Amino acid sequence: MTRSLPTFELLGMPLARVDEDAMLDHLFGELGAGRGGWLITANLDFLRRFYKEPHMRALYAQADVMVADGMPLVWASRLQGEPLPERVAGSALIYRFADRAALEGRRIYLLGGEPGAGQGAAAALCARAPGLQICGYSAPRISDPPTKEELSLVRAELERTKPHLLLVGLGSPKQERLIHALRAGFPQTWMVGVGISFSYVAGMVVRAPELVRRAGLEWVHRLAQEPRRLAKRYLVDDLPFAFELFTRALLARGTHKRKPRP
Repeated sequence: MTRSLPTFELLGMPLARVDEDAMLDHLFGELGAGRGGWLITANLDFLRRFYKEPHMRALYAQADVMVADGMPLVWASRLQGEPLPERVAGSALIYRFADRAALEGRRIYLLGGEPGAGQGAAAALCARAPGLQICGYSAPRISDPPTKEELSLVRAELERTKPHLLLVGLGSPKQERLIHALRAGFPQTWMVGVGISFSYVAGMVVRAPELVRRAGLEWVHRLAQEPRRLAKRYLVDDLPFAFELFTRALLARGTHKRKPRP
């Protein structure tokens, strides 16, 4: 059974109270014990779906660990009186995964992303972390939800390459539905949805500057890059929800108790 981490709840979502280092220690410690799992790096859009859509709450709740990938979640934790140590972003973890995997001899598979993104990310990560084993990368067509035929092809590829860590860059909730369908067949593999991260690593999409990310304005940078695709999500769905989140976090201040580490 996967070892538990200390958590607290934000609108019912159990978020691990960890920083990047603790998350890495947990994941690679579990790998060392022969156990896999499913990590979700939840941003504001994830939390909105979890809170508003029962079927998405049921899907995300199947993950072993959820962390706060988004400054609004960190701010809300502070308003609630249970501050998280820091943002744990999937786009940053991918580099840390590579560094740690190279040191421990763990294999990584990159699944999904735009055409060429997986190959470019694999090359960049191997250049960064000498000795890293990228055991494969592919960007097959995956439906939402995935079909039996698509799942069969992906399973065959994973059985052939035997990754310790599977990074899935399909965007949410497609990547979560795929991971949910795969995870029972690969109990010793950790699976993480990383969204657009392969394109960041490959240099195909420019990530927001560090100061912009720290200010919680990375969404503005992304909106400027893809306004037609992201305008509704960011401006119509997520921005009003952010105000609701902060209000509810203030109302809940002091009513939630930290869950102790077992």
